[in-house]
Amino acid sequence: AVGHETIVGILGHHITERRRQEIEDVLDSRTLNVAVVVDGMVDLGNVSAIMRSAEAFGVQVVHAIDTSDAFKRSRRTTRGADKWIDRYRWEDASACLDHLSEAGYRVLAADATPEATPIGEVDLTPRVAVVFGNERQGISHQTARLVDGAIRIPTDGFVASLNVSVAASIILHEVHRQRIERYGRNGDLTPGDRARIRAVWYLKSVRESEAIVQRALDDGYLVRSAT
Repeated sequence: AVGHETIVGILGHHITERRRQEIEDVLDSRTLNVAVVVDGMVDLGNVSAIMRSAEAFGVQVVHAIDTSDAFKRSRRTTRGADKWIDRYRWEDASACLDHLSEAGYRVLAADATPEATPIGEVDLTPRVAVVFGNERQGISHQTARLVDGAIRIPTDGFVASLNVSVAASIILHEVHRQRIERYGRNGDLTPGDRARIRAVWYLKSVRESEAIVQRALDDGYLVRSAT
């Protein structure tokens, strides 16, 4: 496998200084300690809009549970946001949430029912994964049994719930706000995570990037760079 530094070294010649700085600035604000989970959504527009909001608020990872074709990206709605995040698909809620729990996430369901805790009363600064459910039924019964708790957005109108993509934006904004208030910043990537994501973003920022990297390797890039 080609190392992250090798990819960046090769493709760095094909990226403007302005673009390199933009990537570094976004990496500064990126976090792997917040994750988004979409559970059984069927509306492509909502899935794509949630991915866009996740990316906008610095969230690097989005998990999808049993969304089938609905997890395909929508260029119109994501505006390319899906290129810059790590996306995972799970066929089983238990496997997804077990993975998140083992990775140290507190898993919270977004829920409009009165029993859920208002988001302003919950500490969202520790490692957290937020689950957003189906547009009609909310999160599945299986997922509801597995989460660590439920949070809601307080509303004052006749309508008790919001569109799921709107709710995701509000909740992710609150997570982002709390993290900055607590830590002074949102970003918390380790050097290794930063190097991995940087290499992926370089590959996605350069046209025909894989071919460029392969040609450089065929021409002995590693030999020259090591001397």
